Amino acid sequence: MFKTLHRFLMAAALVLPLGCSARPAENQATAETGVTVGAARTSEYLPLLKDKRVALFSNHTGMVGDRHTLDIMLENGVNVVNIFSPEHGFRGTADAGEHVGSSVDEPTGVPIASLYDGKKRGPSQEVMDGLDVIVVDIQDVGLRYYTYYCTMVDLMNAAAANGKEILVLDRPNPNGMYVDGPILDMKYASGVGRLPIPVVHGMTLAELALMANGEGWLKDGRKVKLNVVPCEGYTHATRYELPIAPSPNLRTMRAIYLYPSTCYFEATPVSLGRGTDMPFEVYGHPDMTGRSFEFTPRSVPGAKNPPQLDKLCHGVDLRTVSEDEAIAQGINLAYVIDAYRDLNMGDGFFRNFFELLIGRGDIRGMIEQGKSADEIKATWAGDVERFREQRRPYLLYAE
Repeated sequence: MFKTLHRFLMAAALVLPLGCSARPAENQATAETGVTVGAARTSEYLPLLKDKRVALFSNHTGMVGDRHTLDIMLENGVNVVNIFSPEHGFRGTADAGEHVGSSVDEPTGVPIASLYDGKKRGPSQEVMDGLDVIVVDIQDVGLRYYTYYCTMVDLMNAAAANGKEILVLDRPNPNGMYVDGPILDMKYASGVGRLPIPVVHGMTLAELALMANGEGWLKDGRKVKLNVVPCEGYTHATRYELPIAPSPNLRTMRAIYLYPSTCYFEATPVSLGRGTDMPFEVYGHPDMTGRSFEFTPRSVPGAKNPPQLDKLCHGVDLRTVSEDEAIAQGINLAYVIDAYRDLNMGDGFFRNFFELLIGRGDIRGMIEQGKSADEIKATWAGDVERFREQRRPYLLYAE
């Protein structure tokens, strides 16, 4: 059913073994990318789902070749009683932050329970009562403010409170090559930050789930019964190119690599290219000066009401930054600093959302005081080293 979407552009935990023999679908996945995702390793997880009521947390990225994990499970007789959908919906087409209602998946008749409907975090008690295990298969991009992992944590909390199981079918982290950014001060915990981790944590969803369980980060310090199926052929040095855009405005690998540096414009009046064909790869504002590059945001699918809608913006084209350069720079606040100094708006530049994204309360002040991007980055170097050590017991893949 999902073929047309394909290429749209430790605590109480069991880790299933690496190195098992591959089935035909696994061979195909490995041939295409050099990596076999957890969802392709059906011989490892289908037996765990036998005679259980299963809910699947996934979206349009939950593909193995040209088949969706939902179809694979149904074809193998798995009793899928519910689908959980994240931000952007099960089909991955809704705007950032747009509330998505619950519905039914028409090709299969499986009910879809939206976890991004604006009402509450996590699933309803009625839905939880009707399942035994929640399977997680979704492509994350490895940033603390990307909401897919936040939804996974909500599901882990619900499962722990109700005695249900979690099974994570792991996928690579495209930003898994490094760690950067401040650890979230939990007084800024929100829908774009759920765990005390750096902005770029360098972990897969399965590794994050293991860490949240093992570090006692779930609500009330509970533990959930957690199983994971790791990827094969993946390490944290792997440059994994996503076969499907994970959300409507992360369309290229350059955008994904620049995302740790450009997302902070979401907390300012500056456009980062939503409503154009280059989101997260440019930035600009009608009042920026001395810029030869221009663009005009329009209302388009996935960006119905973008910042600076229909206004000519002057700014910077980051498509001149190579993918290698974008990775090497990690979090680069120089772009935000550039726009802040140019516009000279004072307190009108940053909204409180900035603290939720960056995760600390002092960085806005550093920018306002004139500190450079390198000076600010130096303030979280200790966080990065502490976190790298803290996460080590939970890593499934070589660094």
